[in-house]
Amino acid sequence: MYGDDLVRPWWEALGAGGRLFDIHTHVGANDPSGFSATVGELRAALASVDADAAVFPLAEPDGYRAANQAVIDAASEPGSRLVAFARVAPGDDPAGEARRCVEAGAAGIKLHPASDEFELDDEQLTEVFGLAHELHLPVVVHAGPEIDPFGATLPAVLGRFPGARFILAHAGLTDLAWLSGQPIENLFFDTSWWSPTDIVTLFGTMPPGQVLFGSDVPYSTPLWGAHAAARCALYLGLDDEQVASVLGGQARRLVDRAEPADLGPAPGRVPPLDPLLERVYVYLAAGVEATKRGESPGQMLDVAKHSCGVRPDHPHRDVFDSVLELLDLFEKHAPHMETGNEYAPGWDLIAAAALIARTPGPPLPDR
Repeated sequence: MYGDDLVRPWWEALGAGGRLFDIHTHVGANDPSGFSATVGELRAALASVDADAAVFPLAEPDGYRAANQAVIDAASEPGSRLVAFARVAPGDDPAGEARRCVEAGAAGIKLHPASDEFELDDEQLTEVFGLAHELHLPVVVHAGPEIDPFGATLPAVLGRFPGARFILAHAGLTDLAWLSGQPIENLFFDTSWWSPTDIVTLFGTMPPGQVLFGSDVPYSTPLWGAHAAARCALYLGLDDEQVASVLGGQARRLVDRAEPADLGPAPGRVPPLDPLLERVYVYLAAGVEATKRGESPGQMLDVAKHSCGVRPDHPHRDVFDSVLELLDLFEKHAPHMETGNEYAPGWDLIAAAALIARTPGPPLPDR
């Protein structure tokens, strides 16, 4: 999927250990966004990094019963690599559908307040949360940029249903500003977001045991997401045990309804970034945003390349060189690539370059 083969050397250079478990992937073909993924495509993407994953349906305008059953059936196949989560929404018998799916083999629940248009404290979700509390189920909650912060609603729901394991998707983007440094015992976060600054902030201010690797297939890939999660974790100084937990150990405990492991406190700080690297990162982040609208990174790419022209003795010269290598790959390969969706070809190469610029220190591949 996307440019995984080109990004792979940066992932492999990290040498991150532990079996991967991706807590955030989708399948489906009817999402109004135009993004889609088949079970076969998802399995192939997971196999490329020897990962398993939680999977749930993309948006289904006609309801989720059939889509949930398809996910459950796919997860039940031998060697599937998949663990089914049931997607439910108010107005479509959410409690009944959640219980039906769990009895049929689903290991968790997915909620998407944006595309399914509901509030987290909707009364129709009370029984859903009650089921998750009773059975200690993980509940993945979309927390992307198109919705307002959950605010006080979030701790109220978490406090009412302490047995449920809530996972804010996309680095808890909506509420990270006020949650930073104030962990809640039954609240977890996944890393399925493209901005390394948000992921770095998450790792710096939340206990490592509450951060889980997620990719957001088909909006990204397991390889890109694992690379981003592992690199940001190493940048913040997490040890091997903590990184292994982030990349899959803790997520497996949650889907198995086991007690989450305590991996110690948050690092409590984010290292300052060299101003010359910050210049490169800012231009590349602007370029990523353009590619996610289907546009060329344009002048941002040119200025980022100019900004990599540091002296040979600069302490982060290897980082600037690695960024340039990724940008060269983009210019060479993007004209011959397709995404099948609104993203511009090669977006993930620009995003990987931005990630490298933002997280100096962890290993890089030899040029």
